[in-house]
Amino acid sequence: MNIALLDDYLRLAPTLTDWSAIEARATIDVIDHPLHDIDTAVRELARYDILCTLRERTPFPRALIERLSRLRYLCVTGKRYDTVDLDACAERGIVVSNTPVSGAGSGAVAELTWGLILSLVRHIAFEDRHMRDGGWQHFAGNTLRGKTLGIVGLGGLGRDVARIGLAFGMRVQAWSPNLTEKRAADAGVSRVTKHELFSGSDVVSLHLALAETTRGIIDALAIDAMKPTASLVNTARAGLLDENALIAALRGNRIRGAGLDVYSVEPLPADHELRRLPNVVLTPHLGYFTVEMLAAYYSYAVENIAAFLDGSPIRVVS
Repeated sequence: MNIALLDDYLRLAPTLTDWSAIEARATIDVIDHPLHDIDTAVRELARYDILCTLRERTPFPRALIERLSRLRYLCVTGKRYDTVDLDACAERGIVVSNTPVSGAGSGAVAELTWGLILSLVRHIAFEDRHMRDGGWQHFAGNTLRGKTLGIVGLGGLGRDVARIGLAFGMRVQAWSPNLTEKRAADAGVSRVTKHELFSGSDVVSLHLALAETTRGIIDALAIDAMKPTASLVNTARAGLLDENALIAALRGNRIRGAGLDVYSVEPLPADHELRRLPNVVLTPHLGYFTVEMLAAYYSYAVENIAAFLDGSPIRVVS
C-alpha cells in the first residue's frame, strides 16, 4: 500500500504527529512541491493507493480522479472538501474523508488578519524593508482607535476579528448576503448595507465562505466605493474578490493598500504584479498554517487512514 502526503512544502507532516502505526502497514512519501497541472499530478500520483491533502492546495476534479486508477482513499485535511469532485470519487469507489475542526490552532486566521491590518496601518513591512537598506522613517501611521472596521461575513472567523476590533476601540460594522440584525447585535456590531460597509470603513476584512453565490461578490463597484485612505484585507478566499479590480485600485492609489493571504493562482507566480506593488502586504497563504493547526490536521489524518486500512473508514463525506 502506497501513501502520499501532498503539498507539504516544508516536510512538516512527518514531524508533527506519530505515523508509526501507518508506516508499519504502508509506504509513506511526502510530496514537497506543487502539482501545477493534471498531467503532472497524474505522473507523480499514479502509483499511490491513498492520498492525504493539505487543505485545498491540490484540487481533485473529475479529469484527475478518472486517471488515478490505483486511488482508493482520499483524506482531506480540514473541514472543506469543495475542491474534490465527490461524484467522480463515488463512481470510482474512492472513499473521501475530511478532518474535524479542532480547538488546537483555533484563532490562527484571525491572528494573521490582525497582523496584516497592523502592518498596513503602521507600514510595518514597508519600513522593515527600507530599514534593511539603510533607510529611516518614510510614513506616519494611523491609530485604529475610533476608526471603522468593516467585516464581510460574520461567521466564526468574522466574529473573532470583530471582537479584536472592538478591543482596539474601533467601530465595527458587518455585511453579508444573509446577515440578520440579531446576529449582528449578538456580536456587538452594526449591520449595514454592502455599499455602506465599503464606503464607510477604514479597514475592510473578508471572511465569507466561497460558494457560487459569493464568487466575485467583492467587485469593482465595491472596491471603487472605498475611501482613498481605506485598506482591504483578504484571508478568506481569492475567489470572493475581483483581483484585477483590486490591482487597478492599488496601482492608481485609489485605496490605501491591501493585505492578502490568498490569490487566484497559488503559489503566486514570481512575475505577478502584486509582488511589485508597494502598497500591498503579502503572505503566502499562512492563515491556517501554524504548527498547532497542522499537528491537529495530521493527527486526525492518521486516525482516518488507520480506520480505512482496518476496513471501517471514519469521517466519510458525501
